[in-house]
Amino acid sequence: MALGPRLDLRQSQSLVMTPQLQQAIKLLALSNLEIETFIGEALEANPLLEIGAPAAPDAPDAPEDLRRTHLESSPVDQLIGEGRGGEDRPLDIDPTALDTDRDTGDSGGAGATDYAPDLAYDADQRPSGSGEAAPIEERAADGETLAEHLHAQIGAVTRDPRAEFIARFLIDLLDEAGYLPTPLREVAEMLDIPLAEAEAALALIQTLEPTGVGARTLAECIALQAREADRYDPAMARLIDNLELVARGEFPRLRRMCGVDEEDLADMLAELRGYDPKPGLRYGGGGAAPVVPDILVTARPPKDGDQGGWHIALNQATLPRLVINRGYYVEMRRGCDDKAGKGWLSEKLADANWLLKALDQRQKTILKVAAEIVRAQDGFFRHGVSQLKPLTLRTVAEAVGLHESTISRVTSNKYLHCDRGTYELKYFFTSGVASSDGEGAVSAEAVKAAIKQLIDAEDPKKILSDDTLVDLLKARGFDLARRTVAKYREAIGLGSSVQRRRQKALAGKR
Repeated sequence: MALGPRLDLRQSQSLVMTPQLQQAIKLLALSNLEIETFIGEALEANPLLEIGAPAAPDAPDAPEDLRRTHLESSPVDQLIGEGRGGEDRPLDIDPTALDTDRDTGDSGGAGATDYAPDLAYDADQRPSGSGEAAPIEERAADGETLAEHLHAQIGAVTRDPRAEFIARFLIDLLDEAGYLPTPLREVAEMLDIPLAEAEAALALIQTLEPTGVGARTLAECIALQAREADRYDPAMARLIDNLELVARGEFPRLRRMCGVDEEDLADMLAELRGYDPKPGLRYGGGGAAPVVPDILVTARPPKDGDQGGWHIALNQATLPRLVINRGYYVEMRRGCDDKAGKGWLSEKLADANWLLKALDQRQKTILKVAAEIVRAQDGFFRHGVSQLKPLTLRTVAEAVGLHESTISRVTSNKYLHCDRGTYELKYFFTSGVASSDGEGAVSAEAVKAAIKQLIDAEDPKKILSDDTLVDLLKARGFDLARRTVAKYREAIGLGSSVQRRRQKALAGKR
């Protein structure tokens, strides 16, 4: 057979991510405020677009129940399934539906939906006690800086005015992570004091909360936290002194240096990862920006035999309503005599139609996912965080018939406001913890709320240890190991029994 160049014809099918579809995918992950910015840029670039009158809350064209809205399977889902989707995730939107034949429309077609569960809503039920998770506006309002937090503690740990002055001077030198970047010898020279006094003042700062502040190196920061946790034994000390070997993964050498076996070293490394290398970052540098919700959930009272439920709507105050100015298009069309001008105008019309379709599809998708989240977490909206159920992206994806990564995009940077406060949509996705009776599972957030409630109510003279918390939680139906309780306690910012005992002792002296 002769070898040589030749021409062959082949016919094949493939799915292509068009620029428009890629943009539609990115739109889905944006919050309402980011969409408002995007629309502002679109208005400047396209003369056919303009802001229309706000849609009425009960617009006749709004679907009664978007759970019934059918979204066509996305070709991007096939790309992801075939491993050819790259970093782009599907919108579950049919690109063929983004037609450019229509020259009118608006982006307000999907405004709200209702969810009516089987149980009636009790309007008098509200968050109760310390077990309720703090809404995001309360959490964002806490703008205490690290320096303010430390200054508030220093007066309670020393009565020596000179030592207090030096300590406050050092606090003001700490960086945002809680480290002291200035050598102590320079501090002593600046204040014209003996080096021993500067070291004593720094040791005073290192006893404050959060544990680890005032360190000069990462090893010192970790060592302070290990001492606080009563885990600073000789083996752990050698491990902390050789963090560079941990970074390089030289574990056989570390086992020999620490004199431990492989299992003990694994436990030590797990503890090491649990320490905070930058404790100062827990505190802000000023006031936090207010959070504007994207989704509004309100109680719907019983009506015509209905037992009541929830009304779910997008926040139209942050979502402009786009329309195409058809009259302006016709006028410009008549004035276009050259082919280039008509081509430009047709391109702008196609872009405007696509944008309206993409925004409308985005709203429908967000509402569809939000309705399923509200249905799945109905107990939370009625009774609080104690009734929060385990929920995963896959569960919601299967319920609404969308791709799992689409749910991830929808819930990113989106906030939901209800009677209990404002929460990020990601908040409602929590892992499950087995119940002690073996029936079903409970949300990790519900466990954290129970731990916080127990610790908030503890007697300052009888601080609860993690082992005691395990027993108390088991009595409430939560079957947890001690290590899991410690992990959840640290995740909600509550210290160990030793730390809490010292904090409450200091608070009692003030």
